[in-house]
Amino acid sequence: MTLTFAQRTANGILEQSSIKAINFPAGEAHVAVHDDASIYDHVALLQGADSNEIFQLSMWANAVNSIGMNPTLLLPYLPGARQDRGVPFGAKVYADTFNAMGFANVVCVDPHSPVMPSLLNNLTVIDSDTIIRDNVDTEGLVGVICPDQGAHARTERVAATLGLPVYYSKKKRDFSTGKLSGFECEALPAEGRLLIVDDICDGGGTFMGIADATGLPKERVELWVTHGVFSGRAAQINERYNKVYTTDSHPGAFNGRVEATVVPLLSLMLESLSEKLAV
Repeated sequence: MTLTFAQRTANGILEQSSIKAINFPAGEAHVAVHDDASIYDHVALLQGADSNEIFQLSMWANAVNSIGMNPTLLLPYLPGARQDRGVPFGAKVYADTFNAMGFANVVCVDPHSPVMPSLLNNLTVIDSDTIIRDNVDTEGLVGVICPDQGAHARTERVAATLGLPVYYSKKKRDFSTGKLSGFECEALPAEGRLLIVDDICDGGGTFMGIADATGLPKERVELWVTHGVFSGRAAQINERYNKVYTTDSHPGAFNGRVEATVVPLLSLMLESLSEKLAV
């Protein structure tokens, strides 16, 4: 399960919620609410983008609101965040869906772009720079590589936090087919390890192209992707990267395609939420 329900007690401790997600035999999502449904705040953690679980989440949020509690959603991976342009405008569809559930607080991690976060109510955003600082082996790193134009702000924040320079690469995408080409990277230091930083790894094509463009041997290049979807041919990135880091924001991190160091996010999200509520 990538959807879990908990309750935050008066001491701020998470305990398993008495509300349980179920499905009726005909397929409809539902939740079972027991008489001891808690007097404390209710917290849901959704990892990934399973549509059935989003429906179960909406039932849970309705139940929590109905008993007079304030539901909180920990949503490290934003479903629809990459659908931030065009028709249908998927980011808005997903944002409207979550907003309709009436969450008092939503916490996400390293969103793809500013578009969907601007559409979500009561949102707290955790950027990736301090997560990387605290979880990546930075000894011997000589720079951070930005994979494309869309990642400039992210990689520049990370580089500033680590006190390292940024080196820029670029690519071309045919939006009618999704095909990538034209990978280029500026000149890199002759020695030392470099870290490529991005938000999402799906099939890994971008990172294979960048590895080729850098010309770096495997032992000199490492990869951080906050959301490891790791679909399709993603396993190939282990052939070109000495280390791969991700978080547990998406169930793809554990699908076995990619050997990666997985950083858990729950405690970080709860800490960020507590800081917000204390203000």
